[in-house]
Amino acid sequence: MRLVFFRIICILLFLYPCCFPAFAQNKNAPVNLILDTDIGPDYDDVGAMAVMHSLADSGQVNILATVASNQSKYIAATLSALNTYFGRPNIPIGVVRGRGVNLTAWQKWDSVLVARYPHKIKSNEQAEDALSLYRRILASQPDGSVTIVTVGFLTNMADLLISKPDKYSPLNGRELINRKVKKLVSMAGRFPAGKEFNVDRDPVSSKIVFNGWPTPIVFSGWEIGSNIYTGLPLSQNDKIKNSPVKDVFTMSIPMSKQDEKGRMSWDQTAVLVAIKGTENYYDLMEGRFVTQDDGSNKWNANGKGHYYLVPKMPVAQVEAILEALMMR
Repeated sequence: MRLVFFRIICILLFLYPCCFPAFAQNKNAPVNLILDTDIGPDYDDVGAMAVMHSLADSGQVNILATVASNQSKYIAATLSALNTYFGRPNIPIGVVRGRGVNLTAWQKWDSVLVARYPHKIKSNEQAEDALSLYRRILASQPDGSVTIVTVGFLTNMADLLISKPDKYSPLNGRELINRKVKKLVSMAGRFPAGKEFNVDRDPVSSKIVFNGWPTPIVFSGWEIGSNIYTGLPLSQNDKIKNSPVKDVFTMSIPMSKQDEKGRMSWDQTAVLVAIKGTENYYDLMEGRFVTQDDGSNKWNANGKGHYYLVPKMPVAQVEAILEALMMR
């Protein structure tokens, strides 16, 4: 009973901050955000998009673009269907071209989602080239104003970093990032050391990015999301109908025994701190991410400019916040 009461209070605090001044949102401008996702191999990305759109509904984030780091044939349509469901069908969508990882959902939820829900972008060919989209969007934004959050492979970030001047900007990639990007938040790595999927699937890009990115990087490591389970309350909520987010979790959770408590929530935590900041949720450990050739990572505690999350808020409270946003 105490746990149930605690969860209810957390939800109220998050959704109705006007009633609790200590938790009130500050009056700063909304975060200008680009979401870069591999949406498909896992379905926590769907929860991350729900978190992002829910925070956009309350004016806390301005979604500049949703970009795919995966070449799955369903990925552009999936992004389009989710953006459309949340009332933002015109958000620009980009897909990585050339080299890239190509993975679809083994549970087949991605093909089911695009078959059930409306979307105007039907194929990857209809989406913009990811690199061109990044350069176009960044060039149009005020200096130091953009947060990029990656919850997938670092392919697009590497392409952007090594890009040359074009019709959108006379700056090369590093210069453009340094001028326009405030910070990069990445669901990547294990801390203080280990091997993690997003880094490991494109280790060349990971090394390029984490060695050469010119702005601060905040890492939400594997160990953060692996302890946070979400999706069961959403899948069991009879009041929510015709929701692609509910459909994906309802379909996928029963397919794996490890998801019996809900799906581990790597991507939602990265999106949460990219928009809300870390202060209320996590402490930060500063140092430097060291990418190994085999896709693993180490941590240089004497380095500067990189930070990984260290738990501060109790897991149950983070779960309650994410669940509330996913069910908004």
